[in-house]
Amino acid sequence: MSGHSKWSTIKRKKGAIDAKRGKVFSKLIKEITVAARQGGGDPAGNPRLRSAITAAKTENMPKDNIARAIDKGTGGGDGAIYEEILYEGYGPGGVAVLVECMTDNRNRTVADVRHYFAKSNGNLGENGCVAWMFDKKGQIVVERTSITEEELMDVAIETGAEDVIADENEFQVLTALESFNDVRDALEERGVQIIEASISMIPKNTIEVTEENIASSLLKLLENLEDHDDVQKVHANFDLEESLMEKLS
Repeated sequence: MSGHSKWSTIKRKKGAIDAKRGKVFSKLIKEITVAARQGGGDPAGNPRLRSAITAAKTENMPKDNIARAIDKGTGGGDGAIYEEILYEGYGPGGVAVLVECMTDNRNRTVADVRHYFAKSNGNLGENGCVAWMFDKKGQIVVERTSITEEELMDVAIETGAEDVIADENEFQVLTALESFNDVRDALEERGVQIIEASISMIPKNTIEVTEENIASSLLKLLENLEDHDDVQKVHANFDLEESLMEKLS
C-alpha cells in the first residue's frame, strides 16, 4: 500500500526489536543530543527536540537522562560529536532501503552497513539512488481501540493531516512536516493513545514481496541494520501479504 510503512508495522508485531536488545535509550539520547545541538535546548522553539523528548518519554526514559542529553547537545557536557548520514541501497527483491545513521566514525559505519547489504544479497548504492522514492512526512500511529475511525478522521482533517490509514490493530495518520506537531497535540488533547509519533520516510509506492526466502532475507537485513548502534532508523518500500508477515514475524 502506498504511503504505508510496512517495516514499522512488522517491528511492532515482533515486539520492538530495539527495546528487546536494550538499544532504544542510546538511540534516543543521540537524537536528543543532536536535536539540541542544532536547534537549541528549548523544546518549545525546537520541534525536532520536542519530538525526541516525546519519544523518550514514551519509552519511559528518566528525566535525568533526557536533561543530560540536552545538556550535552548544548555544550554543557562532554561526549562524541555525531555526524548524521543517510545511506541508500537495494535489498533482496529490489526493495529500496534508506538507513539513517548518527556516527562518530563514518568509516566504521559505512563498512558495517555495506557488509549487511552484501550479506543479504543487496547492494549499497550512491547518494540519491532511492531517496526519491520516499516522501518525508509525519507519521502518528494510534491505538485503534482509543478512537473511532470517524472521530479520528474529523480531528486529523481539522488539524491538517493528509491521510488516515486503517490497519487491523491501529491507525496511521500521515501529515506534512509543518502539521505534525499540531495533529499530534490535538490527538493527545483528546486522550487518544499514541503508539508512535515520528518524522518518517514514507514510500511513494511499494514492491510486493511474495517469495518467503526473499522476504526472510529482507527482514534479516532490516533487523541487522536496526540493531547496529550507529543506525537510528531504517525505511523500506516493500509490502507483504498478511499471512506471510505473520509467518515471518
